[in-house]
Amino acid sequence: MGQRNLIAIGVAVFLGLIAVYLANIYFSARETQQVKIAEENRMARIVVASQELAFGAALSAQNVRLVNWPASSVPAGAFTSIEDATRNRVALRPIVPNEPVLASKVSGADGRATLSANLPLGQLAYAIPISDVSGVGGFVRPGDVVDVILTRQIPGEGNVSNDKMTDVVLEAIPVLGIDQVADEKNTQPAVGKTATLQVDTFGAQKLALAMQSGTMSLALRNVADQVTGARKTVTRADLGGRYYMPARGGGGGTRYANASSAAISGAARRVALPGPSLAGVPAAPRPTGPTMTVVRGTRATEEEFIRGY
Repeated sequence: MGQRNLIAIGVAVFLGLIAVYLANIYFSARETQQVKIAEENRMARIVVASQELAFGAALSAQNVRLVNWPASSVPAGAFTSIEDATRNRVALRPIVPNEPVLASKVSGADGRATLSANLPLGQLAYAIPISDVSGVGGFVRPGDVVDVILTRQIPGEGNVSNDKMTDVVLEAIPVLGIDQVADEKNTQPAVGKTATLQVDTFGAQKLALAMQSGTMSLALRNVADQVTGARKTVTRADLGGRYYMPARGGGGGTRYANASSAAISGAARRVALPGPSLAGVPAAPRPTGPTMTVVRGTRATEEEFIRGY
């Protein structure tokens, strides 16, 4: 009987020790978790804008302030003192109230708000000439996204002066500035003479060549539209029209370098002007389709156009 009691007591002590051990593990884990949460919630002091800052605005104690910020989520490049943030610095891009002032958004200690400081690595700023028409009536402003379209002569010996083609040479290109305006907050339409675009080196080379090859124009995009891809070359044949005047006398007339893009959709034939019938000679048939009168010297003929399908 006494032996059984000793065994029961030993088992109870053993189970108690296991329970104490498991409880210690549980509470230690809870304590570690609470310490981690406390560290994550620890607050840091960073500089934010106290009012809206436009491009080129000088930072001062009047337009920035220190605020508490979760230490675990302090953005890279944040300033922790007003003195450092305002040391001869200006905004390189617009900053809204309560937005952290970051080193990437302000100039260096030289205090210059330059466009080059705003360019991502590997990107260039390239200016092209525009007008009220090629600049979308002045609605292209800094911060917009555009396509660059080039209209030029169709190459080849068989073309004539009005044989043109149009290509999209660059797509989804950010606009850095219009004339000397680079402020993205300036959204009022204004006609400019130059547009400064953000491109890579290859894009800058294409723009330089395009300026020497033909006429460039801009097409305004939705800033959210990033769909790009191969675009068809457009020629005069794509503009529609179902009539075509063939060459006469073995020469002249319009010739196309690419027959598939200049399909002839109509033809013309020459008919004599109707007149009185001579004895035994039937009168010339009257035209049944659209006609036009062509005068060559003192002789007039009527040309009938035949629709082709």
